[in-house]
Amino acid sequence: MPALALLLQLFAVAAYAGTAALGLRERRQGQTRTSRRLVLCGLLAVNLHAAGYLLKGWGLSGPELHFFAALSLVALGMAVVTLGDGLLRRVNALHVAVMPLAALAVLPHALLPAGAPISLGWQIQLHAWLALLAYAVISVAAVLALMLWLQERSLRQRRLQSSLQGMPPLVQVESLLFRFLAAGFGLLSLALLSGVVFVEDLLGQHLAHKTVLSLLAWAVLAALLFGRHRFGWRGRRAVRLTLLAMALLLLAFFGSKFVLELLLQRA
Repeated sequence: MPALALLLQLFAVAAYAGTAALGLRERRQGQTRTSRRLVLCGLLAVNLHAAGYLLKGWGLSGPELHFFAALSLVALGMAVVTLGDGLLRRVNALHVAVMPLAALAVLPHALLPAGAPISLGWQIQLHAWLALLAYAVISVAAVLALMLWLQERSLRQRRLQSSLQGMPPLVQVESLLFRFLAAGFGLLSLALLSGVVFVEDLLGQHLAHKTVLSLLAWAVLAALLFGRHRFGWRGRRAVRLTLLAMALLLLAFFGSKFVLELLLQRA
């Protein structure tokens, strides 16, 4: 079973890389809409990824949520969200950026031994899944923010970089960014609310810094979405605030896991 899980995850890496390569070739050919074969390749990648994750944790008493397993799950969520958006809006540029990240996130979980399972009640599992999905959606928003920044910088310099050829119009990228931010904000709100309701000691159990940083990220996103609605915030301000929120969330979840699970255990 571990060997099969490893094989599936390695195939997922190859499929993610193939999806990104297809998207890049389509962009260079001037296509901005996602092709059917790009979607099929992406679907193959996420299914292999999910199957590999499930098989690796098969027989454990709870889900694998250690550092690299959680990173793999967030990457899977990013890939699924990207594919869903590709089906709805047919924008292939996002696949070129997200799929290589997903491939890189699969490898450590595939190559390292399975971590100790975590026994969690359904309430805490619901909180964890909401948080992971929120991180995935906001991570895709951060990728879009970087794409928006590169496009704006190119326009200010009055030259189109080769890496930006085939990109959708700047207005479309910006609109997509705020759609993802709104969805991520809603999911993060639900994750925080479920934490308040279901987690007994939210400021204990090594959760205090995670809670504070997540609330700060929530506040940054709330301010950005309000500023967009009320004052028309856009451009560099939107990029900076999106990346700030993403950085806070990375510190809240993966930063704490990195310290507790990787650094302190080796000390």
